Amino acid sequence: MPCAGAGPYYVNAMTYVAALPHRGVIAVTGEDRVSFLQGLVSNDVALAAPGRAVWAGLLTPQGKWLADFFILSDGDRLLLDCEAAQLPMLLPRLSRFRLRARVGLAAAPDLLVHVAWGGPPPDAAPEAARPGSVSAPDPRLPDAGWRVLAPLGLPTNATAADWDAHRLALGLPEAADLEPEKTVLLEAGFDELNGVSWTKGCYMGQELTARTRYRGLLKRRLVPVAVDGPLPAPGTPVLRDGAEVGTMRSGRGTHGLALLRIGAMDGPLACGEARLTPVLPAWIRLPEPAG
Repeated sequence: MPCAGAGPYYVNAMTYVAALPHRGVIAVTGEDRVSFLQGLVSNDVALAAPGRAVWAGLLTPQGKWLADFFILSDGDRLLLDCEAAQLPMLLPRLSRFRLRARVGLAAAPDLLVHVAWGGPPPDAAPEAARPGSVSAPDPRLPDAGWRVLAPLGLPTNATAADWDAHRLALGLPEAADLEPEKTVLLEAGFDELNGVSWTKGCYMGQELTARTRYRGLLKRRLVPVAVDGPLPAPGTPVLRDGAEVGTMRSGRGTHGLALLRIGAMDGPLACGEARLTPVLPAWIRLPEPAG
């Protein structure tokens, strides 16, 4: 459970706020910032506005996941809330597509990433309305709360580990659950979690994403699992009747995410010394069984 209160900052004791030091921010500036990103990522960048965030994936030309981020706006810039470890890859990769676009890209180390969940948004409290702060509801699920970027950091009453447990229980993927140049977006729930636009037009990797959806080619899904026993390490094979049917991804305590064959979710699953039980949230849509 998140740690106890943080004074008058909280208008509701059930709003948890945690800093995420493993996240970083890229600022995208210039008059072409929206059109520049629009042709590169899976979602409609034009929807990003003050108070409204967009979640999107950056893919290889072959349609495999490279990175994902939240796109927030302060009106003058697009701010990409991403994994800090991916900054050294993202900045040069995005920069190579600038060509003649009037756009600038730079890390924004002054903005610290926070999440808030479980109650009213953190900017309901006066202390949260700091100059330069940007916040928006998490676009994936209402229960995911809010993404908050703050220049000086915010008072917190929860930890990054508390947030990790919360997002695992919801079935929300992070970079640890995805495999660069291997994962297909629809395996990780990007469709149901509002991470793909099917109407905005072309973007890098669109062809495979669309073909996977319209031809029903999905074979595996990343799903929440209850863990009975020692938490398996990421990459540990998941077995059903001795045959490999998937792999463990991330986990914490008795919750985790595993990449499983769609037809292997209704029987006992072994993973290392633990037993896994898929716990499918209401938002997941699996294909109907054949026959």
